[in-house]
Order: sequence, then C-alpha cells, then structure tokens
Amino acid sequence: MNRTLTSLILLSVVSLAATSVAQEKVPLKTELPKPLFVGTPVPVKLPNLEPPRQGKRPDFMVPVGTTNLALGKKVTSSDNEPIIGDLELITDGDKEGEEGYWVELGPGKQWVQIDLGQTAEIYAILVWHYHSQARVYRDVVVQISDDPKFASGVTTVFNNDYQNNHGFGAGKDFAYVETNEGRLIDAKGVKGRYVRLYSNGNTSNRLNHYIEVEVFGKPAA
Repeated sequence: MNRTLTSLILLSVVSLAATSVAQEKVPLKTELPKPLFVGTPVPVKLPNLEPPRQGKRPDFMVPVGTTNLALGKKVTSSDNEPIIGDLELITDGDKEGEEGYWVELGPGKQWVQIDLGQTAEIYAILVWHYHSQARVYRDVVVQISDDPKFASGVTTVFNNDYQNNHGFGAGKDFAYVETNEGRLIDAKGVKGRYVRLYSNGNTSNRLNHYIEVEVFGKPAA
C-alpha cells in the first residue's frame, strides 16, 4: 500500500470518528424549580388545550456540548417599562415561582426577545411564564431569526395561536397549563441569533409574565 493511499484511509477514519462524536446525543439537563401551585386552580377551558400527561416528561436528546446560550444575555421587549420586575430576570438563571423572580408585562399582545450574541444552532427552548398557579398563557409563539427586527429570515418553532391573533398563521401546537417543568420546545437545530417569544395574556388575567427562558444550543460553525 503506497503512502498516499494510507494517508487517505487515515483521514477517512479520523473524519468518520469526528462525525460520530459530533452526532452523539445525551439527555438535556436543567435544574427545575420546586412545584408551587398556590390556591384553588381556576378551571381552564380552551379548544386546543393539551391533555394531561401521565408520568414525567420524557428525556429530550441534544448533541454533546449543548449549553444554555441565553444565560445572562440581553433581553428586550415590546413593553419597555414592565409593570413588575426587570427584563434581566428572564435570563438570570432563577426559575422559582415566588414574587421577585418574574417580570410582568402589560396587557394584550406582548413579546420578549433574547440576543444570544452570535448565530447558534438551537436545539431546544425552555420557557417558564408563571408556575405558582395553574393557568394557560394565550397565543404563545416562539420564533428564531438572525434579524433583530424579525422582518426576514424568521423560523417559527412553536405556535399555539389557533385564532391567528398575532398574524403569523393559525397555530397547530397545543395550549398548555403552566407548571414548574416549564414548556420544552423542540427547535430542531434552527440557526439564529435572536429568539422572540409572544403571548397575549392568560386565563387568569390579561397580563403577560416571564420567569425564565433557556435557549439550548451550540455556536454555529
């Protein structure tokens, strides 16, 4: 076997090994806050409500090296002056449900946006709106883009706005009752720098709340 052929075989072996490592997946790990339902749950009746799940949430697999890229990153919003709290709370790593851990935005349609600082491959998004009461946030839409104005190159990864109140098309995802688990959204490796989350009040009042948003991914090659 000549030297050139040997070198090519070695390069192929190394390339295959690197690809295998890159594709290796592990369960997504995150710390969950303690359960905190306070008071009598308000009955929720929505036509697109998710049925109750039996047992714990199944493991969600992500590539090795995936981290929470949103931690400590800048947050902006359609409501520049939240009623309660500061936007920085949304990416500070604290997910507890008591007062002092959440941001309250004005009534009706609002959004928050996280700047990851660079384009990334995003595999999962975890969002906690409010989990001290069993309530549903209406018209939740989550989008990813490299455009900070979300005027182009927008990918929607979650949409339960079944009446198309935001104007992005009628959503097919289920509405869901908030719990301490947060809502895990499969982002399918979509590339983008900015993550924007919409809501439109909730089943207890017309206000919008966020405790924490985690964005799991890896910087794009």
